[in-house]
Amino acid sequence: MLHHEPGKNQDPYAKDTATLIASDKVEGTAVYGIDGNRIGSIQRVLLEKRGGRVAFAVLSFGGFLGIGDDYYPLPWAKLNYDEELDGYRIDMTKEEIEKAPRYADADDESWYRSGEGRVEQYYGIPPYVM
Repeated sequence: MLHHEPGKNQDPYAKDTATLIASDKVEGTAVYGIDGNRIGSIQRVLLEKRGGRVAFAVLSFGGFLGIGDDYYPLPWAKLNYDEELDGYRIDMTKEEIEKAPRYADADDESWYRSGEGRVEQYYGIPPYVM
């Protein structure tokens, strides 16, 4: 069954549990570097259509008040949730991420449609095929 109505005692607006989080709560969450400094925030999350796995988070930063930001696709496997920071931590610094593949247009899909694996190569993880 792909879709079902919530049961009598179920909250259809439940946002998260101890182990799960809703995508709308991930978007906007801060990302911190290995040094504990805030780098930016998650703009969007990309899911694998068939398997449902989270493949990438798109990190935004570099502009002013959201204008002129650059968008950095991060392999989800590189992010770890840090309860003390109430955000995600990556094992890199802001300076290292600034050298990663990035895009000025949040709707630019060429980075994952090309199948080049540049993002995965930069972050040192096996290529993820979408």
